[in-house]
Amino acid sequence: MTKNMTTGSPVRLIIGFAIPMFLGMLFQQFYSMVDTMIVGQYLGVHPLAGVGSTSSLNFMVIGFCMGVCNGFAIPVAQMFGADDERRLRRFVTNSAWLCVGFSVVMTLLVVVLCKPVLRLMNTPAEIFDYAYLYIVIIFWGIPCTFLYNLLAGIIRSLGDSKTPVVFLAISSMLNIMLDVVSILVFHMGVEGPALATVISQGVSGLICLLYMKKKYPILHTSREEWKMDATYMKHLCFMGIPMGLQYSVTAIGTLVLQAAINGMGAAVVAGVTAAQKINAFIACPIEALGQTMAPYTGQNMGAGKIDRIGKGLQDAALVGFLMSALCFLTAFLVGDRLVLLFLDAKETEIIAYAYHFLLYCTGFYFLLTLVNTVRFTIQGMGFSVFAIISGVMEMVARVLAAVVVAGKFGFVGICLAHPMAWLFADIFLVPAFFYCRRKIVKNISEEDRKMPSKELIPASCHK
Repeated sequence: MTKNMTTGSPVRLIIGFAIPMFLGMLFQQFYSMVDTMIVGQYLGVHPLAGVGSTSSLNFMVIGFCMGVCNGFAIPVAQMFGADDERRLRRFVTNSAWLCVGFSVVMTLLVVVLCKPVLRLMNTPAEIFDYAYLYIVIIFWGIPCTFLYNLLAGIIRSLGDSKTPVVFLAISSMLNIMLDVVSILVFHMGVEGPALATVISQGVSGLICLLYMKKKYPILHTSREEWKMDATYMKHLCFMGIPMGLQYSVTAIGTLVLQAAINGMGAAVVAGVTAAQKINAFIACPIEALGQTMAPYTGQNMGAGKIDRIGKGLQDAALVGFLMSALCFLTAFLVGDRLVLLFLDAKETEIIAYAYHFLLYCTGFYFLLTLVNTVRFTIQGMGFSVFAIISGVMEMVARVLAAVVVAGKFGFVGICLAHPMAWLFADIFLVPAFFYCRRKIVKNISEEDRKMPSKELIPASCHK
C-alpha cells in the first residue's frame, strides 16, 4: 500500500501520484459544487450569495486545519524515506494528540467569533442570516476536518495517493444524497448542505481510520509509542503551524477582497460565487501537482537525494504549464455554459460577472502553477516558515487589489486580485527555493546526505 518515491523517473512518479490526488480533488469539488448548485437552483440567489460570501472565512479556518495536517505529514514522509519506522510512528501518534487539542480549541473559538467576523466583512443584510447559519455548522464540524485530513496526509506521506480517493468518493456520494434529502424531502434551508458536508467528511474520516488500522502494518503502534513527547510535538508544530498560518494569512487578504465584493451588491457576490466554484474545479490538476511535491520532496529529503528534488520540481512545473493552457481553453470555450450549473439562464448580468471573473483567473494559471509546485517543494524540504511569508505576499496583493485596484477599475480590479496574489507569491517563492537548496547543499556533507534525518529531526527525537 506504500510507494517509495526516492527511485525511478521523477516525472512518472509525480504524475502517477498526482492523478489519484486529482481524482480525489474532483470528488471533493464535485460535492462542494452540488451544495452550491442545489442552493442556487432550489433556494434562490440570496441563499446562494449567503453561502458564497462565507467562502473566504471558510478558507481561512478550514485552510488552517488542512495546512496543519499537511505539515504534520512531512516528518512522516521524511522518516519513511529514511526507513526509520519507529520515529515515523512516534510522529504519527503525537500528530494525533495535537489534532485533538487543535480541534477542540479551534471549534469553540471560531463558533463564538464567526458572527462578529461576518459583520466586519460587511456581509449584506439580506444574506447575513443565510451566511451565518451555513458557516457556523461547518465550523462545528472542524473535528471531522482534522480527522480526515490528518489521516489522508499520513497515507499520502507513505506514497499512497489512491486510497484517500476511495474514501472521498464514498463521502461525495453520501454528501449528494444528504443534500437532496435535506432540501427536497425535508425542505431545509442552507443548513441542509452544511450538515451534509460535515456528516460526509466525518464518515469518510472514520472509514479511513478503520482501513488504516487493518491495512498499514507500518502504522501499528505500541502503548509506549502513544506517549506524548514534547520534542516530537515541538517539531510537528514547527512544521504544521506555519503551513496552517500560510492559509490563514492568505485568507485575510481574501476576507478583505470578499468585503469589497460584498460592497458591490448581491449580483456581483452571486456571480463571483459561481465563478469561484468552477475555478476551484478547473484548477484541480494544478492543485494536485502542487500537493504531490510535499511527499515527493519529503521522502527524497529523508533519503538524502537532494538532486532529485530540483529535477522533480522542474518536471512538475512543465506539466503544470501545459495544464494551465488547457484550463484556460476550457474556461474560454465553455465557461459561460458551466455557470448555468449554478444560475438560471435568465440571470444574464450575474452570468456575465461569473464568466469574466473565470477568464481572468484561468488566464494566469501559469502563475498558480509556480505557487503550488514551488511552495510545497519548499515545505517538503523542511522550510515551512517560508510558507507564512508567501502567504503574506498573497495577502498584500489581494488587499491592494480590493482597496486600490478595485477602487479605480471596479469589477475588473476584483478579477485581477487572484492573479496579483499569485504573482506576488512567485516573486518570493522562486528565489526562496534556490536559497533553501543552496543552504541544504552547503550544510550537509556527502556523508550526512546519505543519512539526513539527523539534520531534519532534533537530536532529542533520536532517543
